[in-house]
Amino acid sequence: MRESGRGEETAAVAREEAQHHPLGHVMGTWFLFPFRAHCNPRSLSPGSASETGLCRHPALRVGQSPPLHGQTLPPLGRGARLLAVAQTLPQPASFLGRGSAAPATPAPPSAACHARTSSAHSHCSVETLHPHFGWVELDPEVLWTQFMDVIKEAVQAAGLQMNQIAGLGISTQRGTFITWNKKTGNPFHNFISWQDLRAAELVNSWNRGLILKVIRVISTMLHFLTRSDRYVTASSLTFTTHHVSLRLSWVLQNITEVQQAANENNCCFGTIDTWLLYKLTKGSVYATDYSNASSTGVFEPFQMCWSSVLSKLFSIPMSIYPPVEDTNHSFGSVDAEIFGVPIPIVALVADQQAAMFGECCFHAGDVKLTMGTGIFWDINTGNHLHTPSAGLYPLIGWKIGKEVVFLAEGNASDAGSTIKWAKELDLFTSVDETARMARSVVDSEGVCFVPSFSGLQVPVNDPYACASFMGLKPSTTRNHLIRAILESIAFRNKQLYDTIVKEVRVPLTNIRADGGVSNNSFIMQMTSDLINKKIDKPVNTDMSCLGAAFLAGLALGFWTDKEQLKKLRRTEIVFEPQRDSGEYKLAMDNWTKAVQRSLTWYNQTSY
Repeated sequence: MRESGRGEETAAVAREEAQHHPLGHVMGTWFLFPFRAHCNPRSLSPGSASETGLCRHPALRVGQSPPLHGQTLPPLGRGARLLAVAQTLPQPASFLGRGSAAPATPAPPSAACHARTSSAHSHCSVETLHPHFGWVELDPEVLWTQFMDVIKEAVQAAGLQMNQIAGLGISTQRGTFITWNKKTGNPFHNFISWQDLRAAELVNSWNRGLILKVIRVISTMLHFLTRSDRYVTASSLTFTTHHVSLRLSWVLQNITEVQQAANENNCCFGTIDTWLLYKLTKGSVYATDYSNASSTGVFEPFQMCWSSVLSKLFSIPMSIYPPVEDTNHSFGSVDAEIFGVPIPIVALVADQQAAMFGECCFHAGDVKLTMGTGIFWDINTGNHLHTPSAGLYPLIGWKIGKEVVFLAEGNASDAGSTIKWAKELDLFTSVDETARMARSVVDSEGVCFVPSFSGLQVPVNDPYACASFMGLKPSTTRNHLIRAILESIAFRNKQLYDTIVKEVRVPLTNIRADGGVSNNSFIMQMTSDLINKKIDKPVNTDMSCLGAAFLAGLALGFWTDKEQLKKLRRTEIVFEPQRDSGEYKLAMDNWTKAVQRSLTWYNQTSY
């Protein structure tokens, strides 16, 4: 393990912060606080805006549409204040929304620029509801209230006014969706989470069904005739519970109100970003972006549109889908009645794609590992759309103007959620204890843990797998249990990494890690050992927030290109392999055996 940047001081700060990371879904706010060198600090009073690193662009007034990508703003003047704010929402990849500053380089690019970190921030945990076994929901009204509260609290903590905010970028959890009445705006049901398993039997039925087999055969033949990668993807098509597609189909089949409204063209569908945009604009803007749309399982990335074929198969009316816009886009403005002034909304992005952007994984072969509530491995495949064969899913990373960047992703549902569960059982008091507890024993003494509260995804793909401890003995201690839990997360990382190596034809370059669980040095070091690769962890691990901030900054003209963003990313620690991966073979073989015994534990009647 190698530290860089601020060294031991940084590591100490990170350890202290880790103690306060709430485990679970979190909502928080980021600010962009750039300021120019020609803002004379001598003319400022203590605590004034420019002293704390805030600038306001004199040419941009509240309510005025900001410039989009490719356009620039006039130079900043003396005494400039707030430039932008980015808001992140409940997401599996983040534990804490943190207030921070990002140095900017507005036009002209030759001007000297500086930034200071702001302590202003706000965050709150988002409670998940479990009305039935396997169901995971969020209350939309509670979510909206918390969303409003964290923005107001963060602005107040910064000593600012709403009329000083130039733009808003929003990063949201993917795959969590809701439907609502187009006329009244009232939701028909709670948000159905990406972790929800109510459609598990429907998913299995489709994956085993004749229709999908026919689609695969026809697609294989079409690929042979046309050599189009589009048909390669269809020839290995498999559905999962993470995809919105079959959960939405379940809603249309089981909630009469939704079915009736859809038939009457009175139903709106949206993931969290779409719903918040609709609420913020009081129904005047109904849209999503390409990163969120591509994560639903009913979007055609080759054609860059909603899939009419899949929609017809699942009996989903095309009329319920929102229009899809660029990730950087003028999405209208927040209605003036909400915050007292209109605030331009300049970026929407899915959380994992936002984290990829925040990590500056801009080149083909760049890899991001996010460990929050779940685990997400993403690799940049450039302008080539990945054709899956072993379980990775092709995604649109972002679309900015003519640039479209594609990703391939493999994920696991349970990482931070497992640690949260262990804490609720009083296996430890503070999260930062866990790495020390794991290292206090030589091994787990044969104890294995299967992290499967929401089934097992790639490469296992079993929604009926159960979470379990195996190999317990009278001599087993809490330290052995904690080590088994942390090892299970590292083993899942190894499985997902091996899948990427097997499936993706792009040479892997940098591996960068973020998310709350990346603060656990035991998991990080063991993962580095298992995959025999260096892993770079940044100073700020909430990259979904930073990615949204970067995108908003580009849209507003704070930065002119991504090369400027690369200079802003700071490495805290680089984990390097310290043990041969073969030393873990026995432990991983036993763990793999435990996984096999956990499969198909639940049957369809459980859901």
